[in-house]
Amino acid sequence: MHISKSVVLLAVLTVYSAAQRTGAPAGGGSQTGIDSAHVQFSIMDLQAFQARDQGEGQESRSDSVSKFDLKAPEKSKKEYGKGVRALSKKNFNGAVGHLSNATGIYPSYVAAHEALGIAYMDLRRPQDARDEFRVAVSLDNHLPDSFANLCSAELTMGDYSAAQQAIERASSLAPLNLEFLTTLIFTELLNHQYPEAVSTARQVHERKHGSAAIVHYLAALAWHDQGNPNEMRRELETFLAEDPKNPVAEKARQLLSDIEDAKSRRGMTSTIQMGEPTPAELAEQKQVAEAEAMCESCSDRPAHDTADAAKVSRPAGDFPRSNANTGWILRKTVDEVALLFAATDHGKAVIDLTSQDVRIRDNDEPPASVVDFRSEAELPLRLGLVIDTSESISSRFVFEQRAASKFLQNVLINHEDIGFLVGFANSVLLVQDFTTNQAQLSEGIQHLAPGGGTALWDAVAFASGKLGSRVERGAVARVLVVISDGDDNSSTETLTQAIQAAQSGQVIVYTISTYDPSPTEFGSPIGERALKVLAEQTGGASFVPGSVRSLGRSLTELQEVIRSRYLVSYKPAHLQLNGSFRNIDLKAEKSGRRLRVYSRKGYYAKLNSDGEGRF
Repeated sequence: MHISKSVVLLAVLTVYSAAQRTGAPAGGGSQTGIDSAHVQFSIMDLQAFQARDQGEGQESRSDSVSKFDLKAPEKSKKEYGKGVRALSKKNFNGAVGHLSNATGIYPSYVAAHEALGIAYMDLRRPQDARDEFRVAVSLDNHLPDSFANLCSAELTMGDYSAAQQAIERASSLAPLNLEFLTTLIFTELLNHQYPEAVSTARQVHERKHGSAAIVHYLAALAWHDQGNPNEMRRELETFLAEDPKNPVAEKARQLLSDIEDAKSRRGMTSTIQMGEPTPAELAEQKQVAEAEAMCESCSDRPAHDTADAAKVSRPAGDFPRSNANTGWILRKTVDEVALLFAATDHGKAVIDLTSQDVRIRDNDEPPASVVDFRSEAELPLRLGLVIDTSESISSRFVFEQRAASKFLQNVLINHEDIGFLVGFANSVLLVQDFTTNQAQLSEGIQHLAPGGGTALWDAVAFASGKLGSRVERGAVARVLVVISDGDDNSSTETLTQAIQAAQSGQVIVYTISTYDPSPTEFGSPIGERALKVLAEQTGGASFVPGSVRSLGRSLTELQEVIRSRYLVSYKPAHLQLNGSFRNIDLKAEKSGRRLRVYSRKGYYAKLNSDGEGRF
């Protein structure tokens, strides 16, 4: 049994006014001329908002399970179960008794320490709660909810700096969790980090955040404390346009009224100038932006249009290199296509191909000329490993861990190779950020434990964005390896959007299916079909071991594919930079044997506004 974690800021009831945060005298005298009595936001407001909007697309908790909890003895589990039932009945003293027994029998019971902390919070014993949450994070520092609950206790104790550190850790582990980011903004306000609060609010605004409009209200408070009523007004209007029925909407309207009163008193220039958006226009702009984002993901638009083109100068004849988060960057006077591909022969890497062994068709025509052909096996590898930790793979999770650890040891072999690790159940966890340290990655794998739903497409989209946005000085291979059964029941992103994210970042996705059919099952399950589409649309491949015990063999084959990378640069025949999609068909043979080739299927021949083609 696993307890549903408390929402962040549970039972924290104190109200903090802007006058208290800034030191301005209550009741007036603030640098914007706005009555400080109205400029307030309570943790109760935040809690009410979060409780209202759970289940509306915002991650509220991860339901992550600690590996230590899986080893809890049966007697301890029984006490834990009794404690959870007592909590659900609001018998907090009874819960404390049973949960204390559970941790006494098994001190490493992370979930029991968290539940005990929650019971102490309900009993208004925040110091005891903080102690329990600290024990939980010391036992396992890979669970975001433990840090979020620690933030709640630290806030109640008035240690705002410690609260911010805790919620920053929670947010780094669960980077798509808008509740954590919203709480982070609040702690930044309490710690007088007003520019940082505005910056974090913008990060949320750039995502799908229909249930997190409150960040605009918090940003407005940050602008108030910086003495900028114009930006404050803007944020309040955006907030009301996005969520007019929010519990603190009336406060926002009062603040707008205060801004108008202060403007009248001081003769301030009206902030609604010609051409500036009204609340209705702001709402319409939001709808247009969403429609444009959808349009960019359509098949008749290049998936990488959203990336900023970078300028690269290079001698004629030299092959193009990747730059920042864009794809290959080409001068329109060169009009070359650069194609990274891999080739294997019965699962073994082919490392001695020449240009004569390869046949290219671009829009069903041979290239006008091949400018360059070279092996890029030593090209620095940027690897993202995404591992399914959902309940559906519990019976085969140990095999996943062993195979994944061995794969990392064999694939990250050059000193310039770096990788990161993402685990996902019903939420996405960044278990280990970019590192060259194989031991840290392997340790992160061992910290994973199965449980919860499956947010596969959220994980793929996040990891693809992380790979694609990393700034690089030269050419690199961006590879994403996904180990999953392909079933998804918790994502806010779709499969199509996950593919678009990978294509935008020039990320090649390889998938390994962990689906383990019973002897009576026939045919290809929908999860495997989804993984195949994801891989093929991004230039990768889908491996179907057929049995979880064959997972290691598939990862070994994938390792060979990654090692056999080539880069071919060519000039297409009859190229027109008109935005149309041009298909690529690449075949390879060696000693009369047809090889298996892994490459992207095409590109958009589009000329950017700066005069560069990006293929």
